[in-house]
Amino acid sequence: METFIFAAEIIGTIAFAVSGALTAMRKNMDVFGVIILAMTTAVGGGILRDLILGIQPPGTFGHPVYGIVATATAVILFFPAVRRLLGRNITVYHRIMLFMDSVGLGIFTVVGIQTAFEHGNRNIFLLVFVGVLTGVGGGVIRDVLAGDTPYIFVKHIYACASIAGAVLCAALWPINRLAAFAGGAALILLIRFLAASFRWSLPRAAIFQEDVL
Repeated sequence: METFIFAAEIIGTIAFAVSGALTAMRKNMDVFGVIILAMTTAVGGGILRDLILGIQPPGTFGHPVYGIVATATAVILFFPAVRRLLGRNITVYHRIMLFMDSVGLGIFTVVGIQTAFEHGNRNIFLLVFVGVLTGVGGGVIRDVLAGDTPYIFVKHIYACASIAGAVLCAALWPINRLAAFAGGAALILLIRFLAASFRWSLPRAAIFQEDVL
């Protein structure tokens, strides 16, 4: 189980690093900015989770493999040939962002719950909160640093998908950890892809006429 979770964390790290690096490149940042946004997106949620759970220092600093993987991902994406390929079609860019952000969200939401359980937490509200924070935290920091409205507030069903997956994972974890991990992540991916395909969105708070233009 530990090997499976570690492999999933690496996949999630790569996915979030890609979304962070692509955001930085869209903002025309230099290579340092691309690396920082990739790392922030990949490990930011985990750092926030560990601070909430009282894990000192946060696990990211004791296990540098995640930062190394995020940095390597950013450097690869910064290669001119890769940038040219990604920059040819805005539709491809958005599809990659959707896929990578959804994969990272699904994996890190359930990883957050797994970490909370490992440290003796059984309160369902805390488990769901920590799971969602782990899933969305890095992306929020990424968007703030990039000068964008955080993705979770404007793009289809995002945080709600994380909440649904977190509830399922927390409910199943005492019964079967593998089913909880896979089921929670799969539910998040399913909701995200359905929301993108059918343009599901939460109601928006448009007050003035120009808000809806």
